[in-house]
Parts: sequence; C-alpha cells; structure tokens
Amino acid sequence: MIRLILVVLFVLIFLVGGIPLLIAEWIIGKFNMDLKSRSSLAIVQWAFKVVLFLAGTRVIVSGEENVPKDEPVLYIGNHRSYFDIVITYSRVPRLTGYIAKKEMLRYPLLRDWMKNLHCLFLDRKDVKQGLKVILTAIDKVKEGISICIFPEGTRNKVNHTFMEFHEGSFKIAAKTGCAIVPMTIYNSAEIFEDHLPRIRKTEVILQYGKPFYMKDLPKEEQKKVGAYTRNLIMESYEKIKEEKMQ
Repeated sequence: MIRLILVVLFVLIFLVGGIPLLIAEWIIGKFNMDLKSRSSLAIVQWAFKVVLFLAGTRVIVSGEENVPKDEPVLYIGNHRSYFDIVITYSRVPRLTGYIAKKEMLRYPLLRDWMKNLHCLFLDRKDVKQGLKVILTAIDKVKEGISICIFPEGTRNKVNHTFMEFHEGSFKIAAKTGCAIVPMTIYNSAEIFEDHLPRIRKTEVILQYGKPFYMKDLPKEEQKKVGAYTRNLIMESYEKIKEEKMQ
C-alpha cells in the first residue's frame, strides 16, 4: 500500500501545490501560447516520471527511433491501465493532445493541465459530440500538434486480449495525411488494476512500431485501417509475450 499512498500524495501535492504554476502558465499564454504549451508539457512529463518512479515502474522502451520528431502524428495504442497515459505521455517528443473521456472534466486542476496540453474530451454516448472532437483533433494535427487515442474506446479489463478498434478514430489520419504510430503496451495493468488497491513494482514494455501513412495502404485496408493497426499491435504484443514466456 505504501506505493499507492506515495503516488496519491504526490499527485495531490502536485495539483494543489501547482496552482501557482497554472496561474503562471495562464499569464504566459496571454503573450505566447506556444511557450505555454511547451512549458506545460515539460512540467507534466516531469510529474509523470516521478509517478512512475514512486510506483516502482520500470519502462523498457523500444522502437522510439521510429517516432517522427519533425511532424505531428497519430499515436494508436492498446489500453489496459490508467498508467498507459502516464507511461506514453512521459515519452512524447513534441506537443501531443490525448483524447480522453468527458468524465475527466469533473476533476478541477487536473482538467486544467489537460487543457493546457491540448487534450480533448469525448462523450462516448453522444455521436455528434464525438464527431466534433474528431474534427477538433484534425485541426490540432494541422496546427502541428500530435494526437494520441486508444481506439478500443475504454480500458480493456481482460488480460492478453484486444477489443475492436473504432474506425472513426482514424479519420484524424485520413483527413490530415499524418503518420500513424502504433504503440504496443505490455503488462501495464500489473502496476495497479490487476490487484487493486495495491501498486506493485512492475516492468512494462512500450514498443513503438514503424509509422505508416494511410495513403500508402491498399484501398481495402484503408477502409479498415483500425483492424489493420489492431493486427499490427496484436502481432507485436504476441511476440513480446512469447519472449517473456521463454
């Protein structure tokens, strides 16, 4: 339980103690929005790295050289844990907004940092609102901001399985022509969700696949790019699993 207590205490201290930082970022944004975004990114990445340290999480990263540094991309990953956001966001090389569930808006201070980082909030029950979020994400990419989405639509609660990837998530790449970067996250639920309420010292693997562009895919696969990307991540996941079982 000590790891859980340390993580919760740090998050509370960061959110409450960081109020002056939020005020400073608001002031900076009045004069330079890009500086505000980049400084918020640096602050939150530092906080996430502290969270991983306190949780005893060792992240083994491979394929990071595949991630384009000079252009916005659409990150696509499997989703088993709340820690998936902490793990992946601490690695992004440029401004990146995550598409999160609208329920995150309930949490003051946290939602303010998320807004600073260009995160978007999706109502999974409202199709029209969902379309607006995707259109906003398209605009973000056109402005040079990467987007990350977990297209299973919710956290998968069954280990070593994958839910269907919602094809609508990929309109962001279809309309902007940006690269899609597959992310395979292995063993993240072992940090917390697999044994609530304890946080355990865990080794997690984050593997970035080679980026691809929808326009380079055959037309049939362009129509089902969600299934295509899901298969890429599944294949990567199974290879990691086999290596771990040896």
